[in-house]
Amino acid sequence: MHMDGSTAVTATDTEQRAETERRNFTWRTVAYGFAFSRRHAHRRGEDHEVIFLDWHHPWLFFLATGTMLLSCADAFLTLRLLDLGMIEANPVMQSLMDRGTATFTSIKLGMTGMGILVLVFLAKARFMNRFRTGLFLTTFFSGYAVLVCYELVNLFSLL
Repeated sequence: MHMDGSTAVTATDTEQRAETERRNFTWRTVAYGFAFSRRHAHRRGEDHEVIFLDWHHPWLFFLATGTMLLSCADAFLTLRLLDLGMIEANPVMQSLMDRGTATFTSIKLGMTGMGILVLVFLAKARFMNRFRTGLFLTTFFSGYAVLVCYELVNLFSLL
């Protein structure tokens, strides 16, 4: 023991600690972090610029999941409407459809999923110092909802 009351760490202690790694990543870690996340707000006043927290509002989960489900519905309904004789108005999506259905759906859903991940990650950031980035997720959800309703109306009118 040292004069200040601390204990000395020997080489064998360091080797023994290195043998058992406590910080293994498992799905239990994810579930525990989701259920019992600790950083819901900033710890200090000067941290107000920090935008990354451990916890996101459940509304963001709803928006992210809903937007992804609406994107899946949009892809399905688009393909169904094309089979019934309608045309794709978006030239980028039309070029993807020319490459095949699998290419169209995988790229469409992949782009949507990556966009959602970025928007959730940056949900507390401010765009142009005015709007929270999470507002864009709400906008995309609303846009997809309107688009799916439009496609359903067209589908029912063609049947």
